[in-house]
Amino acid sequence: MKIINNQDIILIDELKSVIHKNTSIYIAINYITISAIFELLEDLTEISNLKILIDNDKIEEDLRFTYDERELKKYHELTQKYRAEKVYDFIRDKVEIREGSIGGQKFILTETNGLTNTFLLAPHDINLTTLGVLKSEMPIFLNSFEDSSNSYTTIFNNVWNNSKKDLKNTILNSITKASNHYCPDDLYKFTLHNIFQNKTIDEKSEQRLNRTGFKETEVWKMLFNFQKDAVLGAIDKIETFGGCIIADSVGLGKTFEALAVMKYYNLRNDRILVLCPKKLRENWLIYSLISDVRNILAKDRLNFDVLNHTDLSREKGISGLINLETINWGNYDLVVIDESHNFRNNDPRKNTVSRYQRLMRDIIKTGVKTKVLMLSATPVNTRMNDIKNQIAFITEQNDKALENFGIPSIDQTLRKAQQKFNTWLKENHNDNINRDSLVTSLNGDYFKILDLLTIARSRKHIEKYYDVSDIGKFPERLTPIPKYSDFDTAKAFPQMDNVNNLLNALNLKFYSPLYFVRDDKKKSYEAKYDYTTSTGSVFRQIEREDSLIHLMRVNLLKRLESSIHSFRLTLKSLLNQIEQLSEKIKTIHQNEYFDTDFDINEVEFDDDRLEDLIVGGKVKVLLQDLDLVKFKEYIDDDKKRLEELLSMSNVVDATRDAKLKDLKELIIQKLNNPINKGNKKVIVFSAFADTVYYLYEELAIWLKDEHGLYSALVTGGDSNKSNMPNCRLDLNSILIHFSPLSKKRNAIYPEEQNQIDILFCTDCISEGQNLQDCDFLVNYDIHWNPVRIIQRFGRIDRIGSINEKIQLVNFFPNLALDSYIDLIARVKGRMQLLDTSATGDDNVIDETAHLNQDLEYRRKQLKQLQNQVLDLEDIEGGISITDLTFNDFKIDADRLSPKERETFQMTPKGIFALTENNMPEGKKGAIFCLKDTKVTLDGEKLTNNIIYPYILCYVSEEGEIHIANNNPKRCLDYYKKLCLGQTEVLPKLISSFNQQTKSGRYMDSYKELLDIALLHAKGATTEMGINSLAMPGVSRLTQKNVEVTYELISFLIIK
Repeated sequence: MKIINNQDIILIDELKSVIHKNTSIYIAINYITISAIFELLEDLTEISNLKILIDNDKIEEDLRFTYDERELKKYHELTQKYRAEKVYDFIRDKVEIREGSIGGQKFILTETNGLTNTFLLAPHDINLTTLGVLKSEMPIFLNSFEDSSNSYTTIFNNVWNNSKKDLKNTILNSITKASNHYCPDDLYKFTLHNIFQNKTIDEKSEQRLNRTGFKETEVWKMLFNFQKDAVLGAIDKIETFGGCIIADSVGLGKTFEALAVMKYYNLRNDRILVLCPKKLRENWLIYSLISDVRNILAKDRLNFDVLNHTDLSREKGISGLINLETINWGNYDLVVIDESHNFRNNDPRKNTVSRYQRLMRDIIKTGVKTKVLMLSATPVNTRMNDIKNQIAFITEQNDKALENFGIPSIDQTLRKAQQKFNTWLKENHNDNINRDSLVTSLNGDYFKILDLLTIARSRKHIEKYYDVSDIGKFPERLTPIPKYSDFDTAKAFPQMDNVNNLLNALNLKFYSPLYFVRDDKKKSYEAKYDYTTSTGSVFRQIEREDSLIHLMRVNLLKRLESSIHSFRLTLKSLLNQIEQLSEKIKTIHQNEYFDTDFDINEVEFDDDRLEDLIVGGKVKVLLQDLDLVKFKEYIDDDKKRLEELLSMSNVVDATRDAKLKDLKELIIQKLNNPINKGNKKVIVFSAFADTVYYLYEELAIWLKDEHGLYSALVTGGDSNKSNMPNCRLDLNSILIHFSPLSKKRNAIYPEEQNQIDILFCTDCISEGQNLQDCDFLVNYDIHWNPVRIIQRFGRIDRIGSINEKIQLVNFFPNLALDSYIDLIARVKGRMQLLDTSATGDDNVIDETAHLNQDLEYRRKQLKQLQNQVLDLEDIEGGISITDLTFNDFKIDADRLSPKERETFQMTPKGIFALTENNMPEGKKGAIFCLKDTKVTLDGEKLTNNIIYPYILCYVSEEGEIHIANNNPKRCLDYYKKLCLGQTEVLPKLISSFNQQTKSGRYMDSYKELLDIALLHAKGATTEMGINSLAMPGVSRLTQKNVEVTYELISFLIIK
């Protein structure tokens, strides 16, 4: 008997020594790999016969015949297809294979001229490690001997002759999966299947949903397919992580998605609280009113409480039917936070608890374990860190909550991302804002956090990945119409830049009474109003007041841009404040307490006796502590200048209001030339309620008398108006009569025939409302933040719209946009603000550099809006989560049919496809998909690559890294563009490839590219050309340290 140890005595050598012409070979095994047969192929060509007994009841599912993880190094030679073809031919012509068990025995018998050599293999099967071609990590000891009694041969023949199942075709079919030519489309899907197979909703989740009867509910039946995907994903994330942020773009129905999630938790008897902006309260409340005819989900009997964001600031009182003094905040199992971006900041407060802190303390951290669902189209807007405080609701501020998912510190991950974003901002200050470079530079663990906790789809995603034929499509956006209006038809009122000079002359110091505090009293006021933040920086109230003065100047300018009427009202208000202050100063000496030396830190401001001695709003000061002479000089100077401005504006009444005249002409033109047949509806937005009231008062009667149209105004308060008969004046009723189809008015007021056609409104309805009956939206004043403009337009720009086309009109000041922005810049200049943002780095900062960048972005964004309607994710300089996630690819992976999944599950790794470069920025070469077999939750690996342990690397044929492994999203973008839809193998590429590689036998040129990708994956190099592989030590590094670590999943050859 001989001991084979595969060290000095190698099995393959021993086998070759006993295989001759006319040798018969008998093998009993669980499996034998293609590569193992190929290594012996030269010696097997002239044997008499080869019989294989396979003891494997799962042979059709066993991939090890075509792919064995012990042979990773061999697969890196990229010749798997060639080897499979040769082995296929050999088995087809020379081999017999049957099913049979020999009691767990595994052996090879060679019989030549009556002499039988036996090789006992158990417990090993036959692969390159067993043969000794590849070194094994563990010692292998095998026995071989001459079997003179032929006992093993007898046993083999007995089992063979009794076997009824021929496995030859089964094995051949399995081998074809390694020898096939794959089309690019299949390779792309196969690669996605591997990367994302464990990142989609699992079968257990589906079973859990089905058991509750969830899919039989009314709300589920009303959802579109893309909304169902969001709901299932949200439930999965809530169950796994305790929370989820649905960040679908404007107009995709986040409210209904949330209602479906809520119904699922209702079915589990969970207690639910909805926290929403006050203006959206009715939107939610209606679905909890079972007996209300407006509730289209009444059959579902949704049960939840609704509170306003502002209720978090109240300790007592009644909100709806809820007593805020006795409510058990900690008793909710699920909290739904609508417009969660309102909780981006956790601002420091002195002696008070902020809404954010109240929500965290009393709801999230108190009582039962609370799950969280957040809704926002803009959870990340202008800072990567915007999402930090929202994530904290899910994690209960546990920085290590995602440690098991490769995020050792959420805070550090977000800080790092913010730093990289800041660097990107500095480098992209010119006209070429490159969002791709931001995505490239960001750390992978930031993407990972978004991937784990958010669901974000854009309008483009829905149009691209879902069949919208059953739900309608988005309407066509016509080119926006810009309107440039003067103030005065008589042109007597000065131009905006001249008015701005007059505004800059105002000191407005009555907004900063601390400025006038006498020196002997300053320390007391600093003790009361200044404080040190958690990071050690000092909050100085006097600096904040100075900032507020600058903001007031901006506000005056914006109100002038909105309407001369709003500007005039503000001037009157300021003069009234000055009159009141002057009267207080005039009579102060008559107050019996004037000479009393109070300590401001001990004063009870509620004391009626001190009312005439106190000035200021939240920050109150005692008049006797001020330099009253200086104070009076400043307010008298402002009074004079304000009266001058008021006098000029008073002459511009409605008959001379040029902007109002332009709006009337615009409405007439729309009515005479409707965009969609019979549609007369118009929405007019303004940032200011005063402007909205003014427009309604001036136009409602004219619209009714001359055009027979009813109008309404909504501002979010109790002062809504409408001249439509029998129209209730609550927000919901007005919107139902304005958009009866989208609001399903027939079910509520089936007899009503009248409707509102012209709606004047503020931003109280810029979020969360579906008003798609309308096809014409006017921004009467241009909002400084383009996100608000897009949110407004989202009220009518919605999937399933009845309108073919929709129109946006933007009113601009009658001066060049650059001049207008420069004007704003001058007003905002010299401003210093306290940055209490979500970064946690609370410090006083010089705002100038940031302001300049902000102005530059606004300039570009507003110019974009002059010529086109944008999606949130298209705004230059802004951030959208849809830029930062792998939703495109996950949707592709989710869309794989059961048959495709089954096929890919049985397809060996290491396959490839050939495609032509159809992208200008593409390069000839190869994209490799690898997998780290030594998987660890290594922070650095995840930081550099979100899809770790999978690695994607695009190497050009020159051996340069075209797309590095730290940018898998961009690599998948290329993969998709190069492959998706290419369902045929291209004969000319196959012919060229076969000629170049001798049908896949000589893959050296691609092996060199793989070596570079492997070294890059290992971190040994970032840009290593082919010539570098010849450097001493490089090839050894590849072979010893890299190849056995990384598994080749697939590769795409780009010709």
